Amino acid sequence: MSENLTVMKVDLQCEKNNTDHHTNEITVERLIIRRGQAFSLILSAERLDQNDIQITAETGNKTLSTVTVLSGSPSAVTLSILCPADACIGLYSLTVKSGSYTSVSALTVLFNPWSKDDGVFLESEAERQEYVMNEQGIVYQGVDEYITTTNWDFGQFEEDILNICLKLLDVNPKCLKDTAEDYSARCNPIYVSRVVSAMINSDDDKGVLMGQWDGTYIGGVLPSNWNSSVDILRRWIKYDCYPVKFGQCWVFAAVMCTVLRCLGIPCRVVTNYQSAHDTDQNLVIDEYFSDYGVRPKPNLDSVWNYHVWVEGWMKRPDLSQDSFYDGWQVLDPTPQERSSGSYCCGPAPVKAILEGHTDVKYDIPFVYGEVNADKITWLVMANGSKKKILSDTKTVGQKISTKAVGSDSRQDITDQYKHPEGHTSEHVRLCSSGSVNERAVYDEAVKRVTGLIESQTPRPSVQMKLSLDGEPLNGADIRLKLLVKSENSKAQDLTLKMSAQVMRYTGTPAADVWSNTADLQLQPNTEQTLPFELPFTAYGPNLLDNNCIKVSVIAMNKSDPKEVYLAEKDVVPHSPTLKVTVSVSHTF
Repeated sequence: MSENLTVMKVDLQCEKNNTDHHTNEITVERLIIRRGQAFSLILSAERLDQNDIQITAETGNKTLSTVTVLSGSPSAVTLSILCPADACIGLYSLTVKSGSYTSVSALTVLFNPWSKDDGVFLESEAERQEYVMNEQGIVYQGVDEYITTTNWDFGQFEEDILNICLKLLDVNPKCLKDTAEDYSARCNPIYVSRVVSAMINSDDDKGVLMGQWDGTYIGGVLPSNWNSSVDILRRWIKYDCYPVKFGQCWVFAAVMCTVLRCLGIPCRVVTNYQSAHDTDQNLVIDEYFSDYGVRPKPNLDSVWNYHVWVEGWMKRPDLSQDSFYDGWQVLDPTPQERSSGSYCCGPAPVKAILEGHTDVKYDIPFVYGEVNADKITWLVMANGSKKKILSDTKTVGQKISTKAVGSDSRQDITDQYKHPEGHTSEHVRLCSSGSVNERAVYDEAVKRVTGLIESQTPRPSVQMKLSLDGEPLNGADIRLKLLVKSENSKAQDLTLKMSAQVMRYTGTPAADVWSNTADLQLQPNTEQTLPFELPFTAYGPNLLDNNCIKVSVIAMNKSDPKEVYLAEKDVVPHSPTLKVTVSVSHTF
């Protein structure tokens, strides 16, 4: 409370206002309001002229207040001040003048999901409680066949986090270049969320987190050791906005979720399994094998076991006159590709990704590829030549997951991102000046609908499938079985080359850990099952942080070396279940 002891007192009513504005969990010691909603002040003095009261709130020369006198007397007056629903968020200077007396206080304004006039309005109270107010959450990891969970402390209402989030906005390159223009744009959740996406990573600014994916984490924290955004943001501010070491996709996303919820933008963390990183945006990911397993790639295209981003809820009046693109927007703070010169991604309307509308902002072709790209598998021969052995249109974009509202269960939202394979609505709308990448998206979608991709690759005469023979426990040998099925009228002599590699979750091999060779005579139109084991002594010492194991089998026809078949499986060893039994003895 700021006051002139000789003439006037200003009661900011922080506890009442903050409670009314859903900010009391941050603090009741200072005034924090949400736009589009009124707050009240009480002025008191020996004598007040109700016709001579001026109140202004300014940030970057932006004024937001409209004053209504609710009640008053010669010595006290209660005022209601309306904060416009399109006000810029941030720290304001609140000035109260009456006659010759002036009082100046601090005021913080946030987005308001409770206000129908705010661009982030969210109608469901249950969803507001989950996506704005919930300080705890779950991040999904693992592989699509074995989803793991990490409990995460978002902590957006820890008292110092709001100041850190505002500092993050103030040190973004756009603000440093033109402060007035940046402050003026903070009325727009589209702009603010895009700035936050860029500032969570440190690749081209004073961002919060430094990424590291090569397995060396000297001088920093292992990404899997983080479980709280609060620790990361406090470390960033403590060391003068120096990037915190280290983050990977789920850490970037979780920290961004904290910042958006703190600022008032509804936000949820989303995991996409079998997520394509399509750098050239041609909707094709090439994967290379040799007889010892996955080969390193000549380009950066890859399919990650999973990738984590966030969705922010907001209107998109910049894209259409109606509300077609309103709602959840993909925002990805992991530094993958530049967008308009910065390492950021989105906001990309989920509805545009579903319908393939690549001509709208922002970054739709890239995100579309993450959930829709095709995977082409090649075998690299000893002489360097390549043979295509598999064309897969279905694997990418599986079990897209987020925490359910009001519970700790997993909600599958895949149908919000992609139509069923071959659905007639799986199409792409192109603007008249569509780019080459957009045309590739369109051509690929047409192929999907007409089934041309499948028809281009004849069905092989040998079918192989790898599966687990029991739960894979970390610390034990992993039992697997290979099913080999002949669809040929002739017997076939096959050479089986089996291998296992420890893989990073980004789809790159970290270590070759096991290999074996076997011969198989496959009788006509029959199937055989071959059991085998992957010893713990082989994979255990190499199973690094957040790694899984890719087991692959390549079968070659001895009489026709051009006949090559592949089966592969990603295995995540489970941690054994720990049971604790406590016996209590009573002594009398």
